[in-house]
Amino acid sequence: MRSPTIRLKYVQSYKDRHGKQRCYLRVPGKEKVNLPPVDSPDFAIAYVKALETLKNMERERKYAPRSLCDLIEKWYGSPHFLGIKPTTQVTYRRILEYMRAQAYAQFHVLKFRPTHIRKILEARASTPARANHILRMFRMLFAYAIELEWLESDPTVGVKRLRTKEEGVQAWSEEQISQYEKHWPIGTRQRLAFALLLYTGQRRSDIVELGSFSIRDGVLRLSQIKTNAYLEIPVHPELQAAIDACPSSGTTFLQTDKGKKFSSNGFYNQFVKWCAQAGLPSGCAPHGIRKAAARRLAEAGCTTHQIAAITGHTTLAEVERYTKSAQRKKLAEDAMAALQSRKIV
Repeated sequence: MRSPTIRLKYVQSYKDRHGKQRCYLRVPGKEKVNLPPVDSPDFAIAYVKALETLKNMERERKYAPRSLCDLIEKWYGSPHFLGIKPTTQVTYRRILEYMRAQAYAQFHVLKFRPTHIRKILEARASTPARANHILRMFRMLFAYAIELEWLESDPTVGVKRLRTKEEGVQAWSEEQISQYEKHWPIGTRQRLAFALLLYTGQRRSDIVELGSFSIRDGVLRLSQIKTNAYLEIPVHPELQAAIDACPSSGTTFLQTDKGKKFSSNGFYNQFVKWCAQAGLPSGCAPHGIRKAAARRLAEAGCTTHQIAAITGHTTLAEVERYTKSAQRKKLAEDAMAALQSRKIV
């Protein structure tokens, strides 16, 4: 009889590309700690010691009363933060722990002025998207500080986001789509993953959750993890062909080499490798396929409302940003056609 598997909290174990067993203690918002392999006689002692070390570090951490550090710690325990989805909490913690490691985190919240916030953002001018995430965290934190009556007004009011590149992640071109499909034919797991991305227009966090249970009467149904938007998307014939040619033995369509469901980040890392194996340039990633799906819908003449019904975007402005290049192309074609049909008197 097979012995039951015991899972320890915060322990992640896997084999690297050289076949060596790697083991870590990963507590959200903390530095990862290397551990010996799970089957090592030293593992149990190292695991307990690592947990104790993290606890001691937390006890020893001291914050000035009503400092930004103190505010962040209190926000972690607030209904606002606890009500956020776990996946979003992890993202927020990553940014907040970065902020908490900066010198300004020790300042009393009353000392912050708009000019200080601007200087903090300007210091991250080379990564404007990251700077804007920090600004968003400041606004959430200061709104909570006002609730706690630590502040009377928000020092981020009037502070503008840094300008970012309009396009962001590039949408895949038709040439890149063709190149990937030629390298990974129908029947491969790589092609199934690609078809799920391209013919649903969903984020990778949603793609890894899809399975045969998601489809009924030719319609794929899902609730998006990020927005909770409920979508009903007719299954495209190309997607159905990819599903039929690559049956899954697990609950979800996409499984790891070990037969387990992909995590969102695990799928991203694997998909990037598949792209590289197909000879595609760096930067070709799942989100670019989501943009390509929106672009194709726009080129097919779909309205922003129709596109949003597929992609699940909550604001039409975001859809328009995704499809702006396609709209420009269509407007240019229409304008030129009108010019050519005009009769010269």
